[in-house]
Amino acid sequence: MAEKVARYDVLAEWRVRRIRQHHYYSEQLRALVGSLVMPGSRVLEVGCGLGDLLASLDTSEAVGIDVSRRMIELARERHPSLDLQVVDVEQDALPEGPFDVVVMSDVLGHLGDIQSALERLRPLLTEDGRLVVTYYNFVWEPLLKLAERVNLKTPWPNQNWLSMSDIDNLLRLADFEVVRDGTDILLPVSIPLVSKLANRIGAKLPLLREVSLVDYFVARPLPLRPLDHERSVSVICPCKNERGNIPEAVRRTPVMGCGTELIFVDGHSDDGTREQIVTLMEGYDGPLKLKLVDQDGTGKGDAVRKGFAAANNDILMILDSDLTVPPEDLPKFYRALVTGKGEFVNGVRLVYPMEGEAMRFLNLLGNKFFSVALSWLLEQPIKDSLCGTKVLYRRDYERIAAHRYFFGDFDPFGDFDLLFGAGRLNLKIVDLPVRYRDRVYGDTKISRFRHGFMLLKMTTFGFKKLRMGL
Repeated sequence: MAEKVARYDVLAEWRVRRIRQHHYYSEQLRALVGSLVMPGSRVLEVGCGLGDLLASLDTSEAVGIDVSRRMIELARERHPSLDLQVVDVEQDALPEGPFDVVVMSDVLGHLGDIQSALERLRPLLTEDGRLVVTYYNFVWEPLLKLAERVNLKTPWPNQNWLSMSDIDNLLRLADFEVVRDGTDILLPVSIPLVSKLANRIGAKLPLLREVSLVDYFVARPLPLRPLDHERSVSVICPCKNERGNIPEAVRRTPVMGCGTELIFVDGHSDDGTREQIVTLMEGYDGPLKLKLVDQDGTGKGDAVRKGFAAANNDILMILDSDLTVPPEDLPKFYRALVTGKGEFVNGVRLVYPMEGEAMRFLNLLGNKFFSVALSWLLEQPIKDSLCGTKVLYRRDYERIAAHRYFFGDFDPFGDFDLLFGAGRLNLKIVDLPVRYRDRVYGDTKISRFRHGFMLLKMTTFGFKKLRMGL
């Protein structure tokens, strides 16, 4: 994070020098946000940058925060009447509210944990307050990257990959409800007559709106639903040759609800994984209940089913033993399930930038293809079909298992088996973005081409069953 903040400090100077060059786009964005904020509102802008947007609004109180100290210094010089503070929205103490409006313009892409940031901001709003969010359309990514290379756009670090549906989903996960959304700015440069027609009319039309540069949302805070702490959790951790990850899995898996058991399912490991689990269980005196299941079959799908069969608790979670999805993220899945955001919570690795070689390029392309295919098949948005972390109530899994005859034993991985089963039962599937980390021990078990062909066959099989009734 310190490295990223240092980068923002350097870019602050760059932005001051380029203000005139970006005048038209900035003017259009200020007009858009100004139309969404009622005059005389108490406004907090997160990621206020140089403060120009905040200064353009008609406010009774204006507070701006930004993680870059240099950005705030320059903003104070430009707008001495504004209350501008150096604050990291993800971890620092936030300005005291309440505010009528919180503005987040072109900020979501820079956050390390969007959901947590939104949850921190929610209490700052009045009961009838509004959150205003703008973000750029990723269709423009190639052009924007080109503009960065030729010094026509601020060269930001890699940002989060967010579609309009992703942002809507993240708002819902953070207990906001979108009351209005739309698109704006089809042409971000000034061409007499043409730009005005394109931006005022073209950006709102079918098809053209899909390629507009800016997506925007207005959301309201929803009443918080009490968190049910009476549910117990079983975390299933399939493992094969993951000896080095076992101690960290035990140390980092949190206790959720009224009790959590961590069930390792060992798939014939030959690197001492099973022995490591046994040793840890013998000397363990922590808050988790540890259990070991020896897999008599093969494949992750079989391991998950064996673990689910051995589970005793209300909620079932899958945690891949490579720990590329951090165990610390599991409470988010718990909250999403018990507060009714969904009935099947599906992890998504394709929103936040990934560490190093966390997912190879061809794997990434394959995941995107299968996510589109499954979204179409299940008629629910599925951004990442192959993320190992999936969470549901045991009662719903038992219904999936009871109706497994409809699909048969077709899935050696277990992901499609659960997703197809949830889709057939009309369970509400909700995506939950997570950060995908580098593996620190062992090797991936995925063969891109052989397993990719198997996934394609399973997708075709699902099409026949779900769409053609064959």
